[in-house]
Amino acid sequence: MIKKFVCGLMAAMIGFSAEAAEKIKELPNPNLDGGIPLMEAIAKRKTMREFSPKPLDDQDLSNILFVAWGVSHDDKRTIPTARNLQNMNVYAVFDGGIWLYDGKENNLVKVGEAKEVMPFIAKQDFVEEAPLTLIFTAKPDDKGYAQMHAGSAYQNVGLYCASRGMSNVVRGMIDFDEIGEALKLQDEKVIITQTIGWPYM
Repeated sequence: MIKKFVCGLMAAMIGFSAEAAEKIKELPNPNLDGGIPLMEAIAKRKTMREFSPKPLDDQDLSNILFVAWGVSHDDKRTIPTARNLQNMNVYAVFDGGIWLYDGKENNLVKVGEAKEVMPFIAKQDFVEEAPLTLIFTAKPDDKGYAQMHAGSAYQNVGLYCASRGMSNVVRGMIDFDEIGEALKLQDEKVIITQTIGWPYM
């Protein structure tokens, strides 16, 4: 009886571990070397609305999320936040899932399926072809800090895309409230989205 109980408990624990592993995606460390000079990236940065379905590899995904909302040093983010609030979140919609980025642990936590949010973010056809869309959310405030923080994040991403020859577009043609409901947001609101991928070569 005891042996059966222990075996059953171990099986349950293995099953739980497997389920947990499916919900956590570890990312490689961001690559902090290389790239083009900053002024060249600024000159090349532009909005592009054409995307190939070519997927992003994990290194580019890690780099993109790091420049948007990673932790660089002294527990500070890669973007400035007013009063060091750090009250923003970044969700990544890719590979059939919705993932919440944890910049401190440098991983992604799966919070849903892409089909739950895609009708609300894909008001333009090219979004469905692109491999990645970021959703920036934050707690609303009366100072406009949330919008400023999201702007800093998507500018960093735009510069990274310019340095890599990737396409990106910041998008407000979305259903804000429906996305919030799909993400089960409580005290936060959707600020803006950004769609990212490779151009047709």
